[in-house]
Amino acid sequence: MSNLPSTYTDFIKNSGNIAFDPEHRRRISYNMSKYEASVADGKKQFRNLELARKKAANIKHKVINELDRYLIEFEKNFEEKGGKVIWALDAADAVKSVLTIAGKHKAKMVVKSKSMVTEEIELNKFLEKNKIEPVETDLGEYIVQLAGQAPYHIVTPAMHLSKEDVSKLFTEKHGLPENSSPEEITLFVRNLLRDKFQNADIGITGANFLIADTGSVALTENEGNGMLSMSMPVIHIAITGIEKIIPSLGDLDLFWPLLSTHGTGQKLSVYNSIISGPRQEGESDGPKSMYVILLDNQRTNLLAKEKQRRALSCIRCGACLNACPVYKNIGGHAYGTTYSGPIGAVISPFMNDFEKYKHLSFASSLCGNCTEVCPVNINLHELLLHNRNESVKRKTNSFSEKISMLLMKRFMMKRSRIDGTSAGMKNTLIRRFFRKAWGNKRELPVVNNKSFNQLWKERRG
Repeated sequence: MSNLPSTYTDFIKNSGNIAFDPEHRRRISYNMSKYEASVADGKKQFRNLELARKKAANIKHKVINELDRYLIEFEKNFEEKGGKVIWALDAADAVKSVLTIAGKHKAKMVVKSKSMVTEEIELNKFLEKNKIEPVETDLGEYIVQLAGQAPYHIVTPAMHLSKEDVSKLFTEKHGLPENSSPEEITLFVRNLLRDKFQNADIGITGANFLIADTGSVALTENEGNGMLSMSMPVIHIAITGIEKIIPSLGDLDLFWPLLSTHGTGQKLSVYNSIISGPRQEGESDGPKSMYVILLDNQRTNLLAKEKQRRALSCIRCGACLNACPVYKNIGGHAYGTTYSGPIGAVISPFMNDFEKYKHLSFASSLCGNCTEVCPVNINLHELLLHNRNESVKRKTNSFSEKISMLLMKRFMMKRSRIDGTSAGMKNTLIRRFFRKAWGNKRELPVVNNKSFNQLWKERRG
């Protein structure tokens, strides 16, 4: 195991620990069951869901294959309204741009709405290092920030914590009474964050969609924190991946219901905002200055892959995570990446170090459930196979893996070798070479004294 990446050994260790934690299993099963019931109800709003999925997939396919044209159109239309677009090659570029803006405006505190892209570039850590206070304003994000953890799930970041865990956390961090109710905690956070919104120098959001023909940022959320983050501070920075573009404002009529239904089971999220630049003359609210940071951060690596580029169509609804039997057992933190579940397993090797994260593409049952639930028809289980093929082509296998597969191939390619080896010897080889990989939570299979071939011959006389 010493020549294997730590990302792989950590994944094996962490996923094993979590998969056999009965309390974790109970919490996740409960939360997933609530989600499944809500989504089944939410899907009823579509007269023809399959047609909606196909239409959304076609739109995203067109955009991804003409990404440069749509991004330039967005930049032109957004800057015509007084906004500023910043192109960031990687995470370092993005956080440096944020720091430059913060320095220009002498910012000391930033309020943030929920954003996976800011998790991807580790913005909070960077801001704290530069003496700027970042405050997560989504309740789930605020809870995991308080706990010093990464989000557990794309949509529900604190899914893994019970109400008792959260109550204990707020007792430790804010001195709330022990066993405070969810209502009491929510009221406390509401009052605390209201003060933060009023005194923040900068509001930072992500973007659910970028609208090319109007140069607008579309946000959808359920708590109003996104709306407050972009409207109350004098500076608004939206940080987003380059793949979030859609052609037209009219496309939101399709994408917003698909996202809300597959993300939370709602017909439409509670707050839906379209921001087309800073405050205009004669307007009474909104930021005085607005920036959009368009982040590549290895997305063009994925774009260069003819088949896997389809994963860039993802609208971050989290449906594939909730459908995946592997995710349901090992949870989000075990992946060790910003994006977990099937979509994370597809994109993370290309957005990070492929050799260090190739194992994620093998952490799948290939049942196809992720593909079946995807609102934009991404063929996720097939893309995982393409990733596995990519791994073989890049010759990323360890020496021991190559040797073991070569020996296995030679042994299996001749019937005489298979039939000529006794069951006792086969069982010895299995115990010697596969026990560790099989894990200590499962019983090793035992080879029968008679092979299927022998039994078949006996039965046929």
